[in-house]
Amino acid sequence: MSPPIEFMQDVEAAIAHGSGARRADMLRQVTELFVDNSAHYSDDEIRVFDDVLLLLAAEIEVAARATLATRLALIANAPPALMNHLASDEAIEVAWPVLSQSERVAEDTLVACAMTRGQQHLLAISRRQTLGARVTDILVARGERPVLIGLAGNPGACFSELGYETLIARSEYDDELILRIGERDDLPRPLLIKLIAGASDLVRAKLKVSHPEVAVEEAVRVAADRIQTALRAESPRYALAQAIIDNLHRAGQLRDADVEAFARAGQFEETATALARLCDMSVEGVERAIVNDRAENVLVLVKAAGLSRATAKAVLQLRAASVHPTPGETEAALAAFERLKPATAQELVRFYRLRDNPGLTGPAATAH
Repeated sequence: MSPPIEFMQDVEAAIAHGSGARRADMLRQVTELFVDNSAHYSDDEIRVFDDVLLLLAAEIEVAARATLATRLALIANAPPALMNHLASDEAIEVAWPVLSQSERVAEDTLVACAMTRGQQHLLAISRRQTLGARVTDILVARGERPVLIGLAGNPGACFSELGYETLIARSEYDDELILRIGERDDLPRPLLIKLIAGASDLVRAKLKVSHPEVAVEEAVRVAADRIQTALRAESPRYALAQAIIDNLHRAGQLRDADVEAFARAGQFEETATALARLCDMSVEGVERAIVNDRAENVLVLVKAAGLSRATAKAVLQLRAASVHPTPGETEAALAAFERLKPATAQELVRFYRLRDNPGLTGPAATAH
């Protein structure tokens, strides 16, 4: 369904000789023509509209461009060049509906806008139904709090590992942002544990309201463990890891080489479960030790379990995926591992058990 030839001739005349008012009126007419029949136009016909609308929109007022953007933002086959042009508009009232809703905006355009435009443009991008990691990396780095809140609450936003780490780093002391990040289904488990471990103020505030009779400091740890336990129970990876590790452990076949292989393969769930069984620790406690800022915490478990330096190094490499070590930190931690006596490590593990289970007494408290 091609646009009428006579009408297109009127458009050309308006572009060539018309006043601003005539161009705006012609833009409105062409827009109406496209919107009314958009589902029936071929790709070639859409290209014609693209060329014409771009020319008509070149020198019109912001209000007219904003109306154009709003009319076309939700149309799936809107002229692509025009939509990318409107998305890049400096006026937020023009760019907002396109950046936040149009499926025709290219990722390269979103990247360019995220890198160069202001916070309102970034906020509009954060509202899109889907967002790739190329874009979210920039939004997380440049965005102010409303942008970060919007991103964290957007289920269609994808994040790289670096993007998530930056988002978590920027969530410090921000209860709402921490909650939104923690509720995401795609947050890698090591980062989720790290987020929970750093959310004591948030958990404390909630516990003061709902459980005033509970000692707050102890309740923070209990609540964090409860969250980790619930999340682990819902994880098919953890269910499989637990079945494999428990079978090996019961048969007395959970070996040093197995733990090293799990860690080298980046298998967080298997490594945490194996160390928990070998040290008679809760999986929650081992998870926190792996993602703790101090590498020594997890190396105590490795030493207490009687595992080798090679396994200790593999566990440190696994840890580095969520806690980036400083230069020389790994070598220093391994040197400390060599100096650590097994008896000292086992005594520390007994302390960890008592800390995590303050009511535990008798043989279970000293079991290894």
